[in-house]
Amino acid sequence: MKYFELICKAYIKQEIEFSKSFETISKYISYSMAQSELLDSHNTNNFKHYVFGGFRKQNEPLTKVYQSGETYEFSIHSLDEIFVDKLSLSLRQNINNPNFLVLQTLKRVVKKSFITELYSATPVIVSIENKKFWTMESSGDIIQLQRQLHDNLEKKYQSFYGEEIKATQNFIQLLEIKNRVPQTIVMEKNGKKIRFFGNKFKIVPNEDEISQKLAFVALACGLGEKNSYGGGFVLSRGMR
Repeated sequence: MKYFELICKAYIKQEIEFSKSFETISKYISYSMAQSELLDSHNTNNFKHYVFGGFRKQNEPLTKVYQSGETYEFSIHSLDEIFVDKLSLSLRQNINNPNFLVLQTLKRVVKKSFITELYSATPVIVSIENKKFWTMESSGDIIQLQRQLHDNLEKKYQSFYGEEIKATQNFIQLLEIKNRVPQTIVMEKNGKKIRFFGNKFKIVPNEDEISQKLAFVALACGLGEKNSYGGGFVLSRGMR
């Protein structure tokens, strides 16, 4: 198994608030897909097998505002190399976007290795009943949370590889919630703001082969839901 990381260098044309950055990047990617051979992938309701992280600048802390005239990086992860190659080209052709411009992309191949810990860099979104999202306040059921995270990864694996994966246990050995209050990703659709509520997690996956495969899928295309909006972008520690 392997996934592909696209490291994108972005020039900010006008000031972007952190709270609007997920929507800004998501729409940039979606528009780039729609203007290329990836149009069918953009329009599908199936798993898109990619996830992106937020703007960052090396050796600098997170900021509430991304300044115009500055350059930042953001990363896209995907299991699909063909998708990444086509997206790399179309991102750099999206020159008329008013918010930012992708100046350069660098592809990196990440091969599967043993994962001792996952941690979420962006909120992990999990839907529950009554059109709500899992939080301690709205549910608090950790077993439900772990089950839905596991089931979602199984579906992503089966969707991409075209084969069933039969787990005998949940891939999560230990889950720690890192936020005190729910984290949000805000989108605007038809003039209305939509808020997705999520959480930041530290996860220790189990050591068996299937659990490790599912942990790798989480790295490759996101943990939980709304990955094409930036939800569930996770990083790893202790890979060996």
